[in-house]
Amino acid sequence: MEFSGWSLRKGLPKLPVPPLQQTLDMYLKCMSHLIPEEQFKKTKEIVEKFGAPGGIGEFLQKKLLERSVQKANWVYDYWLEDMYLSNRLALPVNSSPVMVFPKQNFRSQSDTLRRALPVDYARGQLAGTPLCMDQYNKVFTSYRLPGPKLDTLVAQKSTVMPEPEHIIFFVLDVVINFRRLNEKDLYTQLERIRKMADIEEERLPPIGLLTSDGRTQWAEARSVLIKDSTNRDSLDMIERCLCLVCLDEPSGTELTDSNRALLMLHGGGTDKNGGNRWRGSPSKLVRAASMSELPAPRRLRWKCSPDIQTFLTASADKLQRLVKNLDMNVNKFTGYGKEFIKRQKMSPDAYVQVALQFTFYRCHGHLVPTYESASIRRFQEGRVDNIRSSTPEALAFVKAMANSSKITDAEKMELLWTAIKAQTNYTILVPTIEEMFCCYGPVVPNGYGACYNPQKDHIIFCVSSFRESAETSSDLFVKTLEGCLKEMQDLCLKCNTEAKPADSTEKKNGSKS
Repeated sequence: MEFSGWSLRKGLPKLPVPPLQQTLDMYLKCMSHLIPEEQFKKTKEIVEKFGAPGGIGEFLQKKLLERSVQKANWVYDYWLEDMYLSNRLALPVNSSPVMVFPKQNFRSQSDTLRRALPVDYARGQLAGTPLCMDQYNKVFTSYRLPGPKLDTLVAQKSTVMPEPEHIIFFVLDVVINFRRLNEKDLYTQLERIRKMADIEEERLPPIGLLTSDGRTQWAEARSVLIKDSTNRDSLDMIERCLCLVCLDEPSGTELTDSNRALLMLHGGGTDKNGGNRWRGSPSKLVRAASMSELPAPRRLRWKCSPDIQTFLTASADKLQRLVKNLDMNVNKFTGYGKEFIKRQKMSPDAYVQVALQFTFYRCHGHLVPTYESASIRRFQEGRVDNIRSSTPEALAFVKAMANSSKITDAEKMELLWTAIKAQTNYTILVPTIEEMFCCYGPVVPNGYGACYNPQKDHIIFCVSSFRESAETSSDLFVKTLEGCLKEMQDLCLKCNTEAKPADSTEKKNGSKS
């Protein structure tokens, strides 16, 4: 039986508005150990004035409570606008995360085309059972329309415009006479597109490069682009499409995990697949039997004026600089995995977060504000919230580890437990953690982006930084991280007797997650 994510949404609880004092106390706790004492004193005075009886804090809290009654999710619009739509940075690296899946060994180009036609299937006890894919609705049914100061999230709805019935590579119609093509027909069309794309004399300028620019620059270029009716029609086809599929050319680079992550994030630049990126949107359609005659896919046409060529040149240059600036290191730590951590009766996520804090402190001698994403999808219209991983408890632990000669192992272990507990408590306030392996760039010029995927006997880390920053180095961070993880394991083995009996047989007898 299929369950529609949309129909179940109204059965979910609304995201609660935290009490004002709880919010203020949490903010001060998160800042107390990260800024100089004098600066914290001033911050505390501002917060106390804000939260005073009859003050602006109480007024705004009342407004939020009223909003929470009127809206399915009181924070959704604020989060969307502040975190995304008002951000003027280019989307590649700065905003758009990517998933990197296991390598696939393709015997031919035909295999790569078949890979572009997946269906979700269940695992475990229901292995092989097709799953409802309605949860991907928002991923596909919208696109981000650039604006000079603020982007707009445009969702395709059948009440406003006809249902989208094509996929963008070229224009591939997947619905003919109200019937959907089956997988065999789609494969036939993909083969046609691959052959058409190989015709050198028909290749067109990489208009997609314009979308890799800053949002204000793309908005300006788009306004010039759509002055021509041919360009306007092609852009309209893209913005109303069922979904987007990119069939990249071979990159010519060794497909290490780090290089695959880079190719996913930015396409490798203008000399590889950086111009082969667009966004699109889908629809709910009726399945149909195969049709004997299929119309040929249509190539999108563009007219490239001197002004557009100027925009393309500028966009290509900026993308190349971004590609060269990004420092990515994907590393598989094989010393142990989540089974060892779980035997310590610790949360793998909390443990890894503390390890990341330990690593940053070992590299830089202090901690900084850290943003960990956590899912709040158990609530209506839930997206993600923040977990503040740079806790006072984590700082106490990493300081103790750095001053190893002055503090006993038992004291360090107690501090580790306290740090783990604090991290887990933060996690409880935002109920679900997404422990997927993804990649993204740093959110500040002198910071790191760190993703991880704890597996049974290893942990995959993906660390990014910018080469232009003299303060950061992805390679140094990863090397230091391995050492910190080993130190934490040694501490656990010394102090946590529950871990010792099973340690030698970890890889043979690890329990299922």
